[in-house]
Amino acid sequence: MRAARTRSARKAVVIAAIASLGAGLLAGCADDGKDEDGSSSGDSSGKTTITLGLFGTMGFKEAGLYEEYEKLNPDVNIEENVTERNENYYPALVNHLTTESGLQDVQAIEVGNIAEVVATQADKFTDMSKAEGVQSSSWLDWKWKQGVTKDGQAVGLGTDIGPMAVCYRKDLFEKAGLPTDREEVGKLWAGDWNKFIAAGEKYKKSAGKDTYFMDSPGGLINAVLSGEEEKFYDAAGEVIYKTNPAVKDAFDLTAKAAEEGLVQSQTQFQPAWDQTIANNKFATVACPPWMLGYIKGKSQPDAAGKWDVAAAPKSGNWGGTFLGVPKSGKNVKAAQKLVAWLTAPEQQAKLFAVQGSFPSAPAAYESSEVTGAKNDMTGDAPIGELFAKAAEAIPAQVIGPKDQIIQQGLTDNGVILVTQGKSPKEAWDNAVKTIDNNLEK
Repeated sequence: MRAARTRSARKAVVIAAIASLGAGLLAGCADDGKDEDGSSSGDSSGKTTITLGLFGTMGFKEAGLYEEYEKLNPDVNIEENVTERNENYYPALVNHLTTESGLQDVQAIEVGNIAEVVATQADKFTDMSKAEGVQSSSWLDWKWKQGVTKDGQAVGLGTDIGPMAVCYRKDLFEKAGLPTDREEVGKLWAGDWNKFIAAGEKYKKSAGKDTYFMDSPGGLINAVLSGEEEKFYDAAGEVIYKTNPAVKDAFDLTAKAAEEGLVQSQTQFQPAWDQTIANNKFATVACPPWMLGYIKGKSQPDAAGKWDVAAAPKSGNWGGTFLGVPKSGKNVKAAQKLVAWLTAPEQQAKLFAVQGSFPSAPAAYESSEVTGAKNDMTGDAPIGELFAKAAEAIPAQVIGPKDQIIQQGLTDNGVILVTQGKSPKEAWDNAVKTIDNNLEK
């Protein structure tokens, strides 16, 4: 949950913004986790110090989970080492895994990188499926499988997910003559993103030139593709983005929205895009739970209560992280115990209540922290229940090792160009050229 601006990095910035809405500290890496004699050591008080390598603001500290765990385990001290951006964090993690030095006791892995880690670095991690108290049934099935090798090793345990919805401005919808009740709004586009574009066309006819229907072309294509079982890779691990009809259809749909002026010519999570939130320049945005925190941080105070949440045309997922325990860490057993506790349903629910990180453990959906969740931007909307319903319908999606490279090419080097006057064909050809060049590096 956390910016060069890769899709994963943008997401990293967003999730980092939920609680503090400011940058985390760019921290250096710890030592290799061993004393000169190769044994583990605690701090000066004799406690076992468990270190976590994280990116962005994952919220464990902010939610008080470290403090709670230390009270339950008085012999443990927890320290987190945070890198602000995943684009800086992940290459360093790969280097540390390759050299088996500089690793923390616990390392976070972003969902955009989990497939590559599972395929190439699994032997550097302990098998969390064998950790005490861990049962695969505690997680959504597709989330569990994302972090598991073909032979059943769990490289990491899932923290959050990003069930997709659509957040919309009730006041702007009312001004455009569209319904404002979330059930009625959802019916406008139920089951089909083409219906979403049709709603946008109605919005544009009545809303005037002061606002756009949606925030960005990148946000739209990402939302559409988030609900596909296969997008950039097939189940055999082959790159299929150029031949997969779902990808081209999503691109063409987004290009159509761009040509019709339904989406802003903005790149998400850039300062200019942030300013359009503050200035109320768009009516809808693809909206996992953590997006509400970002909206809150960038909005003017008078925007509170003017947003609501409707079901997306199709359920999808945007976001999520895993916690793994490297074999070469100082305190493997203690780290496994901490990771199992941090990712248990009770702690995931507490994290959502404070941080907006939606649980990947279904048992958390019945907790009061989820069922009673509210957000300042959406007033009395039962956001926990809404996102839980969306989470249960997310399809299992094939995640490939270079997903974020392909996603970035389609957005930053593709559909955004249509808002700048390029034809859809020119934009697609440019995206393909950029992606293929980057895949060959």
